[in-house]
Parts: sequence; structure tokens; C-alpha cells
Amino acid sequence: MSAFVEAAPPLLNASRFRAAHEADWARLDVLLRRIEKRSVRALSEDDLLALPLLYRTTLSSLSVARETSLDRAVVDYLEQLCARAYFQLYGVSGSAWRDVRHFFTHGWPAAVASLWRETVVMAVLTVLGAIAAYWLVRSDPSWYYGIIPEALAGGRDPTASPEALRATLYKTQSDGLGTFAGFLFNHNAQIAIFAFALGFAFVVPTALLILYNGLMLGAMIAVFASKGLGPNFLAWLAIHGTTEMFAIIVSGAAGMRIGTAIAFPGGQSRMAALVQAGRTAAVAVAGVVLMLAVAAILEGIGRQVVTRDASRAAIGLAMLAVWLVYYYGIGRRHAARASQ
Repeated sequence: MSAFVEAAPPLLNASRFRAAHEADWARLDVLLRRIEKRSVRALSEDDLLALPLLYRTTLSSLSVARETSLDRAVVDYLEQLCARAYFQLYGVSGSAWRDVRHFFTHGWPAAVASLWRETVVMAVLTVLGAIAAYWLVRSDPSWYYGIIPEALAGGRDPTASPEALRATLYKTQSDGLGTFAGFLFNHNAQIAIFAFALGFAFVVPTALLILYNGLMLGAMIAVFASKGLGPNFLAWLAIHGTTEMFAIIVSGAAGMRIGTAIAFPGGQSRMAALVQAGRTAAVAVAGVVLMLAVAAILEGIGRQVVTRDASRAAIGLAMLAVWLVYYYGIGRRHAARASQ
């Protein structure tokens, strides 16, 4: 009889038992509520590692509570807590549509919003490149041939007449618009993917690629401006360019996030910093592909159908406004919540 008494658990009442384990239960409840309100992506890496451990600890507490016939309220609470944890750990996603909806309403805009500092840097590099190329080509047109590849120029160079340049802005391609859009999508997607992938090399190649993209933009503007077609070219470019350039800038920002995580991991290990940065960057780049698809449609079809400068500019500015509200209105709110 005395041996049985010595082997019995020292905590024999609900209040003492709760006091000893309530902190773990409370933390598990907080993590589960965060997942249920948002998603598992709202958890930090430490929380993700702690979640299964807290579940097993709570499951053990439930077993002890049942065996020792503790307060029924405690047992009910632990049963509900364990059931919720089991569903989140071992359950399956309720619907593929739910995941898709979450990507568009939370994941994608929040990821891009969290890259706002890197996005500003990439945008500044683009603008600086455009200004530098514009000044160089206007002062010496021979610079154009060192910036723009001949295949890409397509006859749009300093030797072209105003009439020839104007024709490139307003001619329509009624045949094969879908094929043309697909080609442009592949071309722009390659630029964006390179801007992202080169970020692993400590950002420098990404920055140079974004700068060169700005140089090409500025050189092309200079050619049309020298023939009195600067506003016309900007309107021609705007209908798709606001989406396309924004997508490439965001891709460069994602590459910069990867590169800076490798170069400056801070208090984390380099691998942990890379994993955390890669999670955000990958979601942002997945959205970039969709942006480029929209840009390809606007460039390959919309720009060929819409020929008025005012309409082209209005569509381009409207698309820019949509992206800004989507990322820095909706996305910023979700990013702020996820960081809490």
C-alpha cells in the first residue's frame, strides 16, 4: 500500500494540475487560433517547430486528466484543444479553392508588400538607368547601339524617320495576336526569373540586370523623343509597361531579399535566414508570373486594338493604380497582421 502511495502522481487536484501545465495549453491555443483565423503561414519558424511538441504535451495532459478523474471541465477543455490541434497537424486542406483564394487575398499581396524596401531600391535603379540612357542617347545617338540589341530594336533606332517610328506605334496586327502575346510573355518572364535567380549571387547581378532594363527603356524613349514622338511612345508603352515593369521590379526585389539574407543573415544562421527569405520571395515571384501574363495580354492584344494615346495612357495608369492598391492597401494590412 505504501509503495502505491509513493508511485502516485504528486498533482492530484485540478487547480494544481492546471497551474503546472496551463502555460503550454495556452500557447497551443494561441497558435491554433492564429492558424484558424489566417493560415499556418502566419506562424513563425519557432512556432511551427513548437506546435507538434505542444500537441503531444497536451495529449499527455489529457491522458493524465482522464486517468486521475480530474475536473470534468478540464478534461473537456483538453479534449477540444487536442482535437483542434490534431486537425491542424494531420487534417487535410478543406478545399483547393480555399488555398487559391488565400493566395490571391492574403499570400501574394502580403508577400509583395513585405518587399517594399527592396522594391523601392529596384525602382530607383530602373529610373536611374532610364535617365542615364536618355541623356547619353540624346547627346550622342551612337550610344543607342551599345544599349539596345539590334534584334530587339526592330528598326526603331536613331536613323529611323518619324513616319517609320510612328507606324510602329499605331500599326495593328490582326493576325496571330494570341501567339504574339505568348511570345512576349515568355520573353518578359525570362527577364523576371533571371532578376530573381541572380539574387543568390549577393544581389549584384540582379541590380545590374534591373539597371540595364532601365537603360533600354531610357534609350528607346530618347529615340522617339528626338523625333517629336515622346508622349506617343510613353502612351504606347503605358498600356502594358506599368504592369510589366512593375513585375520585373518586384522580381528583382525578391532576388534582393534572397541575396541580402545570404550576405547579412543577422542573428539567424545563414540557412535559417535563407529559408525565411525564400518563403516570401517565392510567393512574390509566383504572383509576378501572373502579372506578366496580364502584361502579355495587354501588350499582345490590348495595345494592338486600342490605338488612341489617351486610352492607352488611361489603361496603363488604371493598371498601375490597381497594383498599388492591391499590394500596399490590401497586402500591407495582411503583412502587418502576420508579423504580429
